[in-house]
Amino acid sequence: MELEIKFALPLQDPLLLEKQLARVPLIGRRKPQRQMLHNTYYDTPDHTLHRKRVALRVRQIGDPTEPRWVQTLKVGGSADSAFSQRGEWEVPLETGELSSAMLTDTPWMEFDPDASLYRALEPVFTTTFERLSWTVTLEGSSLEIALDRGSVLINGQSTPLFELEIELLQGEPEALFAAAALISQKLCLLPLHLSKAERAYRLAQGTLDAPLRAKPPVLTEDMGFSAVVQAVLRETYLQFTANLYTLCRSDAPEVLHQARVGWRRFKSALKLFRQISADSGLPALAPLQALLTQMTALRDLDVAASEVFPTYASAYQDGHPVRSAEWQQLEAALAADQQAQRTRLRELLAEPGVGATLLGIAHWLELGAVDPATGPRKGKVKPFHQWIARRLKSLADELKSGQKKPPTPETQHRLRILSKRLRYGVENLCALLPRKRAERWHRHATQLQTRIGLERDRHLAIATAERLRAPEGIVGFLRGAAYAASLG
Repeated sequence: MELEIKFALPLQDPLLLEKQLARVPLIGRRKPQRQMLHNTYYDTPDHTLHRKRVALRVRQIGDPTEPRWVQTLKVGGSADSAFSQRGEWEVPLETGELSSAMLTDTPWMEFDPDASLYRALEPVFTTTFERLSWTVTLEGSSLEIALDRGSVLINGQSTPLFELEIELLQGEPEALFAAAALISQKLCLLPLHLSKAERAYRLAQGTLDAPLRAKPPVLTEDMGFSAVVQAVLRETYLQFTANLYTLCRSDAPEVLHQARVGWRRFKSALKLFRQISADSGLPALAPLQALLTQMTALRDLDVAASEVFPTYASAYQDGHPVRSAEWQQLEAALAADQQAQRTRLRELLAEPGVGATLLGIAHWLELGAVDPATGPRKGKVKPFHQWIARRLKSLADELKSGQKKPPTPETQHRLRILSKRLRYGVENLCALLPRKRAERWHRHATQLQTRIGLERDRHLAIATAERLRAPEGIVGFLRGAAYAASLG
């Protein structure tokens, strides 16, 4: 069994990174082992192994003039966490040719008893990288810390590879997170859910930098309460961290949007399940606040640039050269501001404190005691899904009551928050809720969130235009348009 935890590295300077790692007491002055690794992965033309969550590769180690060869079969695991547990079978080879004989005493025979799958195999992609590795002992456990830098190549396309892995050689899984915590004091580690193989397949599909959208977990009524809580929190946290990783290199507004959605879903789930017990190990979230604030600021600019301003551009310019020039100046100023805010966001993503907090949450979700302090009373015969339904009904009632209050900025902000919490709660737990009631709650929450959100977007766009010193004519036009829209 292979147990490891994987991280992306916002700091891309390899020499500086080595210096930072050398300052980690766990590594200290140990000289790393340096190896060049060239890996060829095999699959069928229609990627059967990938669908079965199986990876088969032949690795060339060292100088091509005197190489060593190793064949590795990995089974299981999924791209849903930086913490990976997979079956692994590794054997040395005489040459760089794939060997069916070496698969005899492995699970391969269970899904390919007649060798028809093996006969259809062909090389599908390669990875080539330099590995710096340190073998260390921590808390009685033996670990390998590996820094990989190179590239993934498939169908003539390539993508850089720069990551840190910590593998458990012997001992307890807790040591993986303890080692990562020590490293995170010196440099930022972003939890990385994608294996090298998964990145290759996504590169071939054109989805490597695609935003990760919500995919609520499969829940059943026979699951324990803590298991449901953990499943929901793990999936929402994955949406957040996966999109953070993509944000390091993608300017796509939707990636940022989905990262924020993931965080809101995670926080909403924490609140839905009430207070997580104080001694559960959930780390303080305050070190993420500067990053979250910056994400909001950039998202507001993205919405102004891609949604609000384009809606009114033609009407304002209306063929007038002066107005067109004014509008273009506003767009240019906005684009420059977006770039500056995006640069700042990536600087925050590289802060060690951010990575340490993300690591702490991942540790809590994977190995901690994710157990709400308040939930359905133990010993009750009826399943806890009734408790969940009552919690969401309470949210729905509060939302309905709030709509009866005068529409001040404060009440509208509160309604927007409540509508998000209700919507995300229903989406996360729909399998455990009465269908018609859940559909009604979801429809009501979504409509309210959309309406209030559009009004907010228009007013923030006006504030952005003022801050960027747009001509009064543009600001006045946007105010008039926002007022007209508010009248329906």
